[in-house]
Amino acid sequence: MHAVAAGLGADVAVPHARAPHASTAVAAAAPTRSRGELDVALAAACAGDEDGFVALYRDLQPRLLRYATALVGNDAEDVTAETWLQIARDLPRFSGDVDGFRGWASSICRNRAMDVARSRSRRPATPTDIDVLAEQPAPGDAAGSALEAMSTREAIALISELPQDQAEAVLLRAVVGLDAPSVATVLGKRPGAVRVAAHRGLRRLARMLDDGEVGRA
Repeated sequence: MHAVAAGLGADVAVPHARAPHASTAVAAAAPTRSRGELDVALAAACAGDEDGFVALYRDLQPRLLRYATALVGNDAEDVTAETWLQIARDLPRFSGDVDGFRGWASSICRNRAMDVARSRSRRPATPTDIDVLAEQPAPGDAAGSALEAMSTREAIALISELPQDQAEAVLLRAVVGLDAPSVATVLGKRPGAVRVAAHRGLRRLARMLDDGEVGRA
C-alpha cells in the first residue's frame, strides 16, 4: 500500500498476483470460533497450552497477514512470523481478553513492519503480492461492510489511495477487526481521532465507489 508504506518510510511497488502461501491457506480454512471460545483459548494459551495457541493463530493470522501485506508487501510473511515468535515468547505475561490480545498482536506486527520499512530504504523495493490476503473482512465490524462489494485486489487498491491515517484506521478496523480504542493504542492516537479517520476514510471510499474509480467484483 503506497499511502501506508510511504508513512512507514518504504516504497511498495504495484502488486502482482501469485498463489497464496500455504500458511495463509491453512489459517483461512480454519473454522470461525466464537468470542467465548477464543477467550477460553487465550487463557489456555497463556498457561502454555499448545491447542489454545493454535486456535489464536488460526483466528488472527489471516488478518495480520493482510495488514502486514498492505504495509510491507512481500515481506509480510517474515513480519508475521517474527510477530508470532514474539507473541509466543511474551504470551505468559499477557493479561486481557481476546480483543486486547488482537490489539497487542497488531502493535507487535506494526512495529516489526516499521523495522522492515526502515531497512528497506537500503535495498530496492520488490513487487507486492496482495493475493495472499484473506478474502473476507473481519466479521461483525461495521467498517467491513463498505468493502464487501469489492474483491481483495480492488479493496486494497482503493484503500491505497487514502491518506496514511485513514488507510491504517480502516485496515485495523475492517481487516484486523479492532475497536477504536484498540486501534488508537496500536497507532498511538486518541480513540476519537481514530474514529474520525476511519469515518473519513470510509466516506472517501464510498465516494470513490460512487464515482466508479474502481470496478466492482
